[in-house]
Amino acid sequence: MMNIGPVQILIIAIVILVLFGRGRISEMMGDFGKGVKSFRKGLNDDDAPAVPPARIDAPKQGAADNAETKSPDNTTSN
Repeated sequence: MMNIGPVQILIIAIVILVLFGRGRISEMMGDFGKGVKSFRKGLNDDDAPAVPPARIDAPKQGAADNAETKSPDNTTSN
């Protein structure tokens, strides 16, 4: 079997550092940290109790009928 020892890990780290540079690796780790933080926040948001939706009352039928009967169509002319 192939075991990766400390020397192989050091060589891999040096190759990655040469390929990407110190600034790019730092930026990638920062983005990774932000992603983990966002993921954890998303998990915590799902556990929060849901707020029930606001209740919207339907207009009363009598109020709609009164509005129709009080239309200004019945005007008297002098």
